[in-house]
Amino acid sequence: MKNTQLDMGRLAAMDAARADRLLHRVREETLAGRRPPIAPRPVINASWQRMARLGLDPDKGTDTVLLQREELEERRRNTVLSEVMQTLSGGLAGIADASLQIMVITDEQGRVLWRQGNLSVLRKANGICLEEGAAWTERATGTNAVGTALAMDRAVRVHSAEHYVQALHRWTCAAAPLHDPRDQRLLGILDVSGPASSFHPAMLALVDSVARLAEAEMRERHHRSIERLRAVAAPILCRVGGRAIAVDPHGWTAAVTGLAPTERVPLPKSFRAGRVWLPSLGVCAVEPLPGGWLLRVEEEHLPEGPEAAASRVVLDLSRPRRWTVAVSGAAGSWQQELSPRHAELLYALALHRNGRTAAELAEDVFGDRTRTVTVRAEMSRVRRNLAGVLAHRPYRFREEIAVEVLGPERPEDLLPHSTAPAVRAGTVPG
Repeated sequence: MKNTQLDMGRLAAMDAARADRLLHRVREETLAGRRPPIAPRPVINASWQRMARLGLDPDKGTDTVLLQREELEERRRNTVLSEVMQTLSGGLAGIADASLQIMVITDEQGRVLWRQGNLSVLRKANGICLEEGAAWTERATGTNAVGTALAMDRAVRVHSAEHYVQALHRWTCAAAPLHDPRDQRLLGILDVSGPASSFHPAMLALVDSVARLAEAEMRERHHRSIERLRAVAAPILCRVGGRAIAVDPHGWTAAVTGLAPTERVPLPKSFRAGRVWLPSLGVCAVEPLPGGWLLRVEEEHLPEGPEAAASRVVLDLSRPRRWTVAVSGAAGSWQQELSPRHAELLYALALHRNGRTAAELAEDVFGDRTRTVTVRAEMSRVRRNLAGVLAHRPYRFREEIAVEVLGPERPEDLLPHSTAPAVRAGTVPG
């Protein structure tokens, strides 16, 4: 048989028994290192290769240590997904129940926060540890829709023997990522899972549509909260004079006076009223507002030398999907989460302390020296958040700042899904 690529449409056209046999043979031959009769789908093949590199046993079970009830409740309280549960549940739970499936919502670490659906399938799901508090990353349970959607940051369906772990071969699942529309940060995964025999081919499109609907609701909620804060802050800013900015609890700008407009001011996690140094603004007097903060800029720049605002930067790339940069110095400390692209750029600059031109960074990140316009736009955003830390012409960390990079235990886990040549080289600077 010609080794063509397997696709879900071709599989759906076969009778169930034949399709099942074919999938099992494709998996068996591929995992054994032999040429399968039909090549697995690229997204599945890439996941199987990741599992092989991890040394995951395809015959292992799916048991995992569940979160304690207190930690599970805390994660539920702290995720913005709790605000759109009605949309997620209303869009999918009833359909899942009627079609002998269950709906599952995880956080960005693949931990199941909620599940709803058919009672008999919920009981069966307990048998594979698809329950609240369980871990469903690829590392924990092999190729599966939740874990693979987390890894690829895209909607994925995993059917029957496409699961890496044999214990899941009676299941099919369809999952889509949920992003924070404010900054595109991955929040978690929306998934529908159930017996392979009762799974409808259109379920993936439905899951993805409901995920996009929930993101639209989060975006609208954010816009309304900013408008409420603007209504409160505008008359105050009229009286303040000088330079000031009103932001919501996450740093999104509602109103500004005396400063160039900016979309967001990165705030440290432990933020409170008082005198605070922010890398993007300098020293600010912080006052609470209903639904946010008033930042009065006192000093735009702190002195250089031993009293400089920043003296140390720690770029933490040790975790799979939560990368941060921490800045500390005489004026205090500050930490910011990074997007994948900004993590790549800062990593490249940490590798090259003498600096990189826009063309060199384009080669580091895209493998294409001509993409300088994209690099300059991204570096403008990075430098806006790290004023006093980064210099330009060429782009670099300032010489007086100590830079430390914290990498994962395994070099291959460094920004694992990045295609940037600088990252794939796999060197972590000391």
